[in-house]
Amino acid sequence: MNRNEVLNAAVEEQVQLICKTAEVIWKYPETGFKEWKTSAYLEQIFTDLGYELVKPEGIPGFYADLETGRPGPKLCIMGELDSLICAEHPDCDPQTKAVHACGHHAQAAGLVGAAAALKEPGVLDGLCGSIRLMAVPAEELIEVGYREKLRAEGKIEFFGGKVEFMNRGYFEDVDLCVLIHTFDDPGLKHVYQLAHGNNGCIVKNITVHGLASHAGGSPDKGINALYAAMQALQAVNALRETFRDDEHIRFHPIITEGGQAVNAIPDEVKIESYVRGASLEAIDQANRRINRAIAASVAAMGATVTLQDRSGYCPMHDDELMNEAALAAMKRIVSEDEILIQTQWGTGCTDMGDLSAVLPTIQPGSSGSIGAYHGKDFQIVDPEKAYIMPAKALVFIADELLQNEAEKAKEIMAQFKPLYASQQAYLADARRRFLDKEAVRQNADGTITLDFQNLE
Repeated sequence: MNRNEVLNAAVEEQVQLICKTAEVIWKYPETGFKEWKTSAYLEQIFTDLGYELVKPEGIPGFYADLETGRPGPKLCIMGELDSLICAEHPDCDPQTKAVHACGHHAQAAGLVGAAAALKEPGVLDGLCGSIRLMAVPAEELIEVGYREKLRAEGKIEFFGGKVEFMNRGYFEDVDLCVLIHTFDDPGLKHVYQLAHGNNGCIVKNITVHGLASHAGGSPDKGINALYAAMQALQAVNALRETFRDDEHIRFHPIITEGGQAVNAIPDEVKIESYVRGASLEAIDQANRRINRAIAASVAAMGATVTLQDRSGYCPMHDDELMNEAALAAMKRIVSEDEILIQTQWGTGCTDMGDLSAVLPTIQPGSSGSIGAYHGKDFQIVDPEKAYIMPAKALVFIADELLQNEAEKAKEIMAQFKPLYASQQAYLADARRRFLDKEAVRQNADGTITLDFQNLE
């Protein structure tokens, strides 16, 4: 058999394992930093395949290294563990409402398929360096209050799984990163997609404080935190037309607590949101203006507000040379017209962006799903495209990068221009975005003091 046939056959041997993995993880979804059963299930598979696992303290996930026996770069291949919450989805967990409506179960299946195929005879022939196979928790930035609790307990510092893994040193010896995510492919005309990049974000917890009183008998004695919150959100809405189109700013809050009883003036309202944007500079600027609008609006109603900002994700920039290598790998599997080259900027976010700030990183896509991502009708309808083809792409991309003395990998590494000098420099800048402010002080003399940003 030629090289392509060897790699293709190695993945085809794992079809049953791949599909079973996807089926099991779909049935038992878990949200970020709670994926204990999902992680344990994959850990057993990897252990049975002969891998030695490194597991983080206090959170799910793991990684395992596969050595070729020859020195060279380290490629990290990843799959995400966490689900979303969508109570309207027919397959959601009846208790937690969790469901894999973003296809992360397909990623896990592809990771397992690649891990098993790479153990097949002949697959590592001609390769150098090593491959780190990593199961990562908590990509979806949801349940922000829960993650802040974990942070307060010292179990995590960052809300995203990959950033937290970076913080723990798991990428220090990594040279290149790849993860394959399902993508929206109307008509299922393609197999793969190569992406261009997408937004980053800051995560926000906003708590508006008022004063409780009887809603009917003595509303004049209360300060309505809900009305103050509504004024704040309206003020931010009035800013929207000032955001530049090319900066792709997004602000999409939800009220998670809006009052305790209909006959009482709400004294506390909690809001969660992101501020998304195409660059860290644009995100920082928009966030300052949003915080100012919130603080001033709340102050005008006589209320106060606690602003809590946490570094979210860095904008994602898919490495062009690495995308070229991935395209060459994919053309060894499917015809060129089955590969979609995406040139538009994406306005979602992923913690793959944090890796792209310091390492050559790509996030290609695989087809096979229908329905709205994060919605009640998301389903996998083509298991081959969604589960099997990602495993093939990961194996072929590894081959493309690490063959011929890792010629392509070394070229990519040599031409890569990181946004930060080191991973530690990136983490230090991410910490700079952490903010905890009592942003409104109602002074005894009737004046108001606003304090809504960190002054550098």
